[in-house]
Amino acid sequence: MADQLEVAVLGAGIMGTAMARNLCRTGHAVRVWNRTRAKAEPLAADGARIADSPADAVRGADVVVTMLYDGAAVLAAMTAAAPGLRPGTLWLQTTTAGLDGLTPLAALAATHGLVFYDSPVLGTRGPAEQGKLTVIAAGPEEARGALTSVLEAVGDRTLWVGDEGASGAATRLKLVCNSWVLTLTHGTAEALALADGLGVDPRSFLDAVAGGGLDCGYLRVKSSAILDGDYTPSFALTTAAKDARLIVAAGEAEGVRLDVAEAGANRFARAEAQGHGAKDMAATYFASFDD
Repeated sequence: MADQLEVAVLGAGIMGTAMARNLCRTGHAVRVWNRTRAKAEPLAADGARIADSPADAVRGADVVVTMLYDGAAVLAAMTAAAPGLRPGTLWLQTTTAGLDGLTPLAALAATHGLVFYDSPVLGTRGPAEQGKLTVIAAGPEEARGALTSVLEAVGDRTLWVGDEGASGAATRLKLVCNSWVLTLTHGTAEALALADGLGVDPRSFLDAVAGGGLDCGYLRVKSSAILDGDYTPSFALTTAAKDARLIVAAGEAEGVRLDVAEAGANRFARAEAQGHGAKDMAATYFASFDD
């Protein structure tokens, strides 16, 4: 890299950790902050500097990347980061914040003279670790070139959908995409649960649809997690539940009935109440049973 960029990453969960690691591996100077410092500390072995505060992380940064639980968490972190922010800093906001959550973030960016990019990502742990996320982005065209090395470090595709981050164009598309992801996850879980209830070998179901129009990669991934009893989170159920609520709220705001999405949100809520929130979202499977 001809010019090493200073990149601050706020958030060291499943996705933020993978993104920060790939930024380190591609030659960026990376500073990472996480509310629970212990989650960020392993990144020091990759060359990241672990910051004590959001302000410490962003001070002098060319690019700030936020990947936190929700819009409220991003707002709190960036508000705390304010003393270290400088006008002209590029802000890649990759958290799925929802439309209501996006508004105060764009306002904060305007207040501090930041160049705001609404840029949620598609993908889970595997693609994040491989640097193969899809970035859905909206923001000023004139500064995109400066973001190229960052975007290429975390993803293998950037889909530009607008020139104004505050428009919500990227967030809107992300909610549509996530509605499909969650529908596939619930559908897989319910089909396997029904097979169990009817005494059908679930692998017979998978064999029946193999290679046809009803088969898909996501069915295979989530059914493997359920059948193997391996709920190591690729995308945590609690986070998926948050996204489901954002999808339902977005539909309601536009007068769109989303019966399947609302039912899916209720499934996630039941699974959370059963104690499965920290597991992969495939644990929606347990919502089909009372115990």
